Amino acid sequence: MDVADSPLELIGNTPLVRLRRVGAGLACDLIAKLESVNPGGSVKDRPAVAMIDAAERDGLLKPGGTIVEPTSGNTGVGLAIVAAQRGYRCVFVMSDKMSEEKVALLRAYGAEVVVCPTAVAPEDPASYYSTAERLVREIPDAFRPDQYSNPANPEVHYRTTGPEIWRQTAGRITHFVAGVGTGGTITGIGRYLKEQNPSVQIVAADPEGSVYSGGTGRPYMVEGVGEDFWPTTFDPTVVDLTIAVTDAESFAAARRVTREEGLLIGGSCGTAVHAALVVGADAGADAVIVVLLPDSGRNYLSKIFDDRWMTDYGFLRAAEGPCAGDVVEAKSGAIADLVLVAPTETARRASELIRELGVSQVIVSVSTELPLAEKEVVGTVHELELMERLFADPQVLDQPVAAIMGPRLPMVGIGEPVSRLVQSLEVASAVLVLDGGHPVTVLSRSDVLAFLGARTEP
Repeated sequence: MDVADSPLELIGNTPLVRLRRVGAGLACDLIAKLESVNPGGSVKDRPAVAMIDAAERDGLLKPGGTIVEPTSGNTGVGLAIVAAQRGYRCVFVMSDKMSEEKVALLRAYGAEVVVCPTAVAPEDPASYYSTAERLVREIPDAFRPDQYSNPANPEVHYRTTGPEIWRQTAGRITHFVAGVGTGGTITGIGRYLKEQNPSVQIVAADPEGSVYSGGTGRPYMVEGVGEDFWPTTFDPTVVDLTIAVTDAESFAAARRVTREEGLLIGGSCGTAVHAALVVGADAGADAVIVVLLPDSGRNYLSKIFDDRWMTDYGFLRAAEGPCAGDVVEAKSGAIADLVLVAPTETARRASELIRELGVSQVIVSVSTELPLAEKEVVGTVHELELMERLFADPQVLDQPVAAIMGPRLPMVGIGEPVSRLVQSLEVASAVLVLDGGHPVTVLSRSDVLAFLGARTEP
């Protein structure tokens, strides 16, 4: 009988499929490498087995030991499958931007999951990197594969994924496109393909804001791709071109491939597909572009495939009637769109901004560099509340903003109907408007009143 003895034997040898509809406007061949057919549903099954094999071989992981790893979800699933087969305990650390489905999936495999904040530096004790390091120290017989520095990560792609692509395309591949997270996938595959044909172009698809495309690593919404530091598993010399892709472009591409090709793919896949389409627009008829799709979209049904979620974050517009974006366009330009203050600055600084710029509130954010990420906004300082506190205690001005700020303003997507604005303003004096996941402006009750009044004028 043709039967595998373990799911681990089913990893790899994933198929290629043409994206005929999405690539219909291109002169070249656009082909996808479907890593979602691996047992764990993603490309990360490959390095998961390779890293544990190496750890067992080198005596770093003892029988009955614990695997500890910070992960966006997919590597955790691969490691959990290996752990189930070989009797290890798993503890995974995830950032709070990951979908609920990913957390639930890891727990379904019997893993323990620790969730950490996204909007902190890697060296912060609360970051998911620091938390993982602490757990390794605290848990007896713990082993951290560390996919960001483990050479088995790129090596397995050099040994398996790269040769598969070369064989499946009969050596005709001219461009390879993939997202960059740990960098292991693109490094290993890129090295192999370059050895076969140095003219093959290796293209990195990177979320806008990630360090690989020149960002600072500030939070973005697409999951499982991009970074805020440079892992040693990534060799940038292998890459010929890096293309920055926005969250909006990533999500739109994922939804398009799902609906037009019948392939349910996630946001990081959308990042890679968008970059592949950018490359394909300038490629000739002889070009063969292979884009690696790392996982499926099943873990994102509550996010990018939920119209409500997409509208809430400003990626979609309500089907009918005026929306928040119309109010933004009609808004007077006399007041700044966003006035920001860091939580470490003093209340005196917040007071000065309110007075000098003529605003009613300032937004408290861990970053004051635009564009902001939604998770970077941590609170609000309102002029009325500040005045009341200052009247009671003049020394309030010397306290940090974090000690005197109120909660965040309610957030609405730029495409949400005006009725949603009105509902939100019934319980708050202003709202923060999101466009493509980024806070872009504040709308007050007077802004909405002015808009509605103008619409009723004869």
